[in-house]
Amino acid sequence: MVILFVFIKFIFFPVLSLVTGTSLPLAIVESCSMYHKGDIFSDYGDWWNNHEGKYSQFNIDEVDFKDFRFTNGFNKGDILFIVGVNPRKIKIGDVIIFQGNQQNPIIHRVVDIRMEDGSYVFSTMGDNNNAQLNVEKNIREEQIVGRATLKVVPYLGWVKLIFFEYLRPQHERGFCNEN
Repeated sequence: MVILFVFIKFIFFPVLSLVTGTSLPLAIVESCSMYHKGDIFSDYGDWWNNHEGKYSQFNIDEVDFKDFRFTNGFNKGDILFIVGVNPRKIKIGDVIIFQGNQQNPIIHRVVDIRMEDGSYVFSTMGDNNNAQLNVEKNIREEQIVGRATLKVVPYLGWVKLIFFEYLRPQHERGFCNEN
């Protein structure tokens, strides 16, 4: 068991970080902010009807959204594969992971990109959130950890989350429900 821990901690993750170009090549979804009512079995039409209004303010319509990656969102506990990304290559609809002045990075969808003083500034929003958080309205290039490219394993992250759930506020514990 100790050998496995040493291998994962000091060989596997450092090599994976080097290959992916990010310090966080695997990320566990820790909240319900990107939840889409059951993921694989979700009814996209119902989900879109309930969330269309918040995307329309960013000129994102249903046709645009259907072209985005991860249109069925994520479940709490899903493990995502993250790669480093040049900010110039981030597009509206991409799911990025960024440092948002919280304990853990945030994984949300890009809804706006603009230039300020020669740098890119991004805005994101959780698919299951009713509105943007203040921390995700002005994300600077240096805050970006990477872009989600693949859901590696659904729900397996619960193996870790289960040990920290009791520390979360009561309303954030357990499996997700659609807002």
